[in-house]
Amino acid sequence: MKKNRAFLKWAGGKYPLLDDIKKHLPEGECLIEPFVGAGSVFLNTDFSRYILADINSDLISLYDIVKTRTDEYVQCARALFVPETNQAEVYYQLREEFNQCREPLRRAVLFLYLNRHGYNGLCRYNLRGEFNVPFGRYKKPYFPEDELYHFAEKAQNAFFFCESYADSMARADKDTVVYCDPPYAPLSATANFTAYHTNSFSLEQQAHLAALAESLKNDRIPVLISNHDTSLTREWYRQAEWHLVKVRRSISSNGGTRKKVDELLALYRP
Repeated sequence: MKKNRAFLKWAGGKYPLLDDIKKHLPEGECLIEPFVGAGSVFLNTDFSRYILADINSDLISLYDIVKTRTDEYVQCARALFVPETNQAEVYYQLREEFNQCREPLRRAVLFLYLNRHGYNGLCRYNLRGEFNVPFGRYKKPYFPEDELYHFAEKAQNAFFFCESYADSMARADKDTVVYCDPPYAPLSATANFTAYHTNSFSLEQQAHLAALAESLKNDRIPVLISNHDTSLTREWYRQAEWHLVKVRRSISSNGGTRKKVDELLALYRP
């Protein structure tokens, strides 16, 4: 079956792991994703309903607009994918506009422009909540029109929430399956790791997520979590079935060396 790509570029996106995730994702009526990110799992599964959440309010606002104002959004966003806007000076002007902008449609349009023209498709904010990714210098950034329309069509069966993972997991009932793709765990307890939105995701939150998954399993609700395969994640997910995915992702660790790491799928099956 053809895989559908997300319309956003996204660090840690699950597109390469879709076959493995789908193989271990239990069946159900509704899928809850507390860390929806770019939505690759949503776009490539066939649940009747979806509850899709993220702590990034820009992301959730964007998805609601793409869902409800699709043609208007595509028309406005396409206007920024021209050679005149693909230069550093214009990029930094539009980035500044984004950081000042409070009008939802314009902010959502600028978010896609920054995502596709910024360095590596990163989504990063400073502590004042300002988007601060530098210009990417791509020859011709791709305008994802087909991907936007596919997302909008699929989103008619989805509800989007800007909320914490604990709040979205609390929405689970007997008809739901939960898939969690938290920010990657550090490779060791001391490793630096990237801030997710303006709140970095702590070791305590990683452990709390696992405890919530155990609790849902006890309520007969299945949960699948993906993360790096490390001694820390194996400790957190000790109550789950483990499925190892040999992606051997190359991750920079302390001291600038790069380390190969696999992916762990932890299934809490009732």
